[in-house]
Amino acid sequence: MHDAVELDSFDLRLLAALQRDGRLTNQQAGEQIGLSASQCSRRRGALEAAGVIQGYRADLRPEALGLRILVFIQITLSAHSGDNAQRFRELVGRLEEVQEAYAMTGDTDYLLKAIVPELKDLATLVNDILLPHESVARVRSSIVLEKLKATGRLPLPPPRRHGADTRAGTALMPAPARR
Repeated sequence: MHDAVELDSFDLRLLAALQRDGRLTNQQAGEQIGLSASQCSRRRGALEAAGVIQGYRADLRPEALGLRILVFIQITLSAHSGDNAQRFRELVGRLEEVQEAYAMTGDTDYLLKAIVPELKDLATLVNDILLPHESVARVRSSIVLEKLKATGRLPLPPPRRHGADTRAGTALMPAPARR
């Protein structure tokens, strides 16, 4: 796991530009944030090396691929043991239709976000895969009626406007240790 890094105003503006359009060339990104292409390239490389930028991907439209049913599935495990949790995690790891999975606090042990073409595919996922699995005690699903907001963009702090933060040569530095 990477440690938190201290980002200057150019790093933050570069990240904001790349969140809007990950296909930007260093020249295009540099023009947007006020740096040369080579400075932008160095900063992008440093952000990638620090693990701030984890990768680049295409944002696909599910409906164009026939994926029409978005569902959130709450899972309660049959037993709360390390082995049982591991068996469930392995199952989820094999399921292509599960896009995201979270271990939760409260009444539900896990929350899954899944997408399938049709209701019959959801029935198969719930009735033939999840419910019969030895690690699962209860499954509750909620189908999304309308997506109000969907973004992969993270909220970035506003760039600070003082001394070292406004210099183009400021290097990506580890954040100070918290006490």
